[in-house]
Amino acid sequence: MNSEQESRWGVLYCPKHGKEKRWKRIEKCLKEKGIIYDFVQSESTGSVERLMRMLINNGYKTIVLVGGDSALNDAVNCLMEAEPSVRESIALGVIPNGLINDFARYWGFRESEVEQTVEWLSQRRIRKVDLGCIRYMNKKGERCRRYFLNCVNIGLTASIMNLRRRTRRILGSQTLSFVLSSLLLLFQRMEYKVKMRINSEMIDRKVMTVCIGSGSGYGQTPNAVPYNGLLDVSVVYHPKVFQLLGGIYLLLTGKFLNHKRVHPYRTSEVSVEEARHALVSCDGRLMGTPEGPFKITVEQEVLQFMIPS
Repeated sequence: MNSEQESRWGVLYCPKHGKEKRWKRIEKCLKEKGIIYDFVQSESTGSVERLMRMLINNGYKTIVLVGGDSALNDAVNCLMEAEPSVRESIALGVIPNGLINDFARYWGFRESEVEQTVEWLSQRRIRKVDLGCIRYMNKKGERCRRYFLNCVNIGLTASIMNLRRRTRRILGSQTLSFVLSSLLLLFQRMEYKVKMRINSEMIDRKVMTVCIGSGSGYGQTPNAVPYNGLLDVSVVYHPKVFQLLGGIYLLLTGKFLNHKRVHPYRTSEVSVEEARHALVSCDGRLMGTPEGPFKITVEQEVLQFMIPS
């Protein structure tokens, strides 16, 4: 592969519903920066993985995903299927363009600031980042694993994240969609029987929600950083209604850990023996309920990610 081929980007564009014209703005920025690239566009969730594998197999050393957290999660899991020598030769970048863009936002990438994002990516500053990993058994009895950049949610927040995606398509606003999703769940199941081990402590009681974050966890693990080899965990016990509303306010203002019903932990592993009736989501996408016990760990500095200068 010659120097031009090595510097050529593989760009995977995941259009948002009704906003396909956004690509014209991104394309203009790429051309103005003199970036050589090849472009592919996903048509569905499943096509993200297929196209990502195609870019990896065709030897691209810089792959930039134009999409949100779920598409980024798909891309990361495809990279983790590659041989370590292949994976370590690839730098992954993101131009936020999804319903939820929390991992991009953590680094300072903003959906409205395309020009600044392209400028930063063109400098190819690379940071190795951690990945969380959930290992579980599916309904077919198969052993599975799924990597994540942000978090795994168990319980109420997994349901909220599911509704959040649906309402975001209607309302357009991330904040409004989260508040509406939370309010819609006020009169639904609020507690789940959970048995899990964090460090040396066994938690065996009803909880409202649990967030295990390698990253900021959509505000629920605000002190987590994706490069220290540790997971931050927030266990939320069932508050009264007025405390729940206060918790939503603290979440939106970045002060979630100040709530009296939130118990924070830091660990390298979480073993969940039971999470009865609780939905589970990974990077904001609903997984359903794993069959039986499951384990969540972290793998340190396994992915090369392009960050702002």
